[in-house]
Amino acid sequence: MTAQESTSTRPYLIRALYEWCTDNGLTPYVAVRVDDSVQVPREYVKDGEIVLNISFDATSALQLGNDFIEFKARFGGKPREILVPVGRVIAIYARENGQGMAFPPPVDMLAGGDVPPVLASAPAPASPAVAAPASAEDRVVQLVGSDDGAKDDGGDVPRPPPVSGGARPSLKRVK
Repeated sequence: MTAQESTSTRPYLIRALYEWCTDNGLTPYVAVRVDDSVQVPREYVKDGEIVLNISFDATSALQLGNDFIEFKARFGGKPREILVPVGRVIAIYARENGQGMAFPPPVDMLAGGDVPPVLASAPAPASPAVAAPASAEDRVVQLVGSDDGAKDDGGDVPRPPPVSGGARPSLKRVK
């Protein structure tokens, strides 16, 4: 099997981070880029994306498969069946601290010129030495948590300012 024929690492990484969250008592959330292949309550979709709590307490019959994430959950007290193609997942992270992983946007988004709101609002690189990525695989994605315990190392990438307690983590994509 060649590298081109191998299966995607995305479902394996999603399962691993889900397990890490649950083992550490954290709440796993997935951010999903919604299109017609995604079965979610459309009234909760904002800017073409939805964030779903996939914890044991929030779901029933959760299946983290290689092709789909499937589960049942209640939205506004109404039971719904959720079906998300793994390729539409753009991030999985812990609600409490924002630690997790973001993935490149779906290929159809890159081809169609549709730029997700997070990328559209991202600041331009601070250094002219940083070149634009050649392809989706070259993109760098960074999750920024609410606690910034690290000190500035003087590198080219500016660190976000410390956030006072109670702030929710945010996802930042860096091109």
